[in-house]
Amino acid sequence: LRQRLAISGALVALAAAGWLHLRQQKQNQQRSKHLRQLRELGLGSAGFELRDTSGRPRGKRDLLGSWVLLYFGFTHCPDVCPEELEKLGEAVRLLEERSELPPVLPVFITVDPERDDEEAMRKYLREFHPRLVGLTGSAERVREAAAAFRVYVSAGPRDELGDYVVDHSVLTFLLDPDGICRECYGRASTAQEVARSVRGHMESYEPLGE
Repeated sequence: LRQRLAISGALVALAAAGWLHLRQQKQNQQRSKHLRQLRELGLGSAGFELRDTSGRPRGKRDLLGSWVLLYFGFTHCPDVCPEELEKLGEAVRLLEERSELPPVLPVFITVDPERDDEEAMRKYLREFHPRLVGLTGSAERVREAAAAFRVYVSAGPRDELGDYVVDHSVLTFLLDPDGICRECYGRASTAQEVARSVRGHMESYEPLGE
């Protein structure tokens, strides 16, 4: 009886190991397919030229070598942008708890350069994460940056006080150290899901040329 139980246990363990291997293989295949699709879209490949909250020029080249979580929004956004930036900041904090992981740079690019100058960005972003980098620029430069990531942007009509809302795509982009967009996170993704996804991409990451 003990021998039969031992054989049965071994068969169950072998079947479980085989199932886990197949599941991992399928997940890797799905991740590779998704990454190929993102590369074909070329999100962010055109780059951008903006300036940070200190007025220094900053472009995509300055992000190379780092894992980046990038969000487009505006400081006068009534609810969506604050929620997404809170989530972004929390995801980064969760990743920071894992000391073995490389740091993630959180970046916010405004879609409303008319109102979001360096000072406005600096005051607004310090509430979300101490390392959050804010980028702004001329209307033309901002449009180019949004277009590079295929982010939809449309300013609404102004009210009697001259105020307006900017409609835009609500997405957070994950860029790897080679500057390649590896994932896009929408409003439905939680901070925990974003952090878990980023960890997965870090673990499977292979630098270009290797």
